[in-house]
Amino acid sequence: MKKLLTAACLMMGLALSPVLAMADEPVTLYSQLGGKESIRTVMDDFVQRLKQDERIGDQFKFTNADRLAGLLTEQVCEATGGPCTYSGRDMKSSHAGMVITKAHFNALVEVLVDSLNAAKVPFALQTDILALLAPMHRDIITER
Repeated sequence: MKKLLTAACLMMGLALSPVLAMADEPVTLYSQLGGKESIRTVMDDFVQRLKQDERIGDQFKFTNADRLAGLLTEQVCEATGGPCTYSGRDMKSSHAGMVITKAHFNALVEVLVDSLNAAKVPFALQTDILALLAPMHRDIITER
């Protein structure tokens, strides 16, 4: 709608009013990623790649792929400023009792980057996503 109004105003030689400019929603990482559907597409791809990865696929062997992709979608959606609320367990209790090393975590990040690249997510957005998710490593890595 704003693009149409902008074009009409420009054609008539008018400037946009400050009120119209303020009506815009803030640009969030969530909106830059294309919203929940786009995030879900990336998470579906990510989970499939995780299950197939030689380094960490064993850890996802019996994981319900659809459920995991859904929870990851909620988590990324919420973390990037979207309207979602993460409904899963916290990272510490989710990974308790598992043997997860820094190498496992790094492999997971590499797989995520592969999925982001496959979805043609720009590098700058990828770094923003990784920066948001990186602090979770403290609660995910169980073997130091």
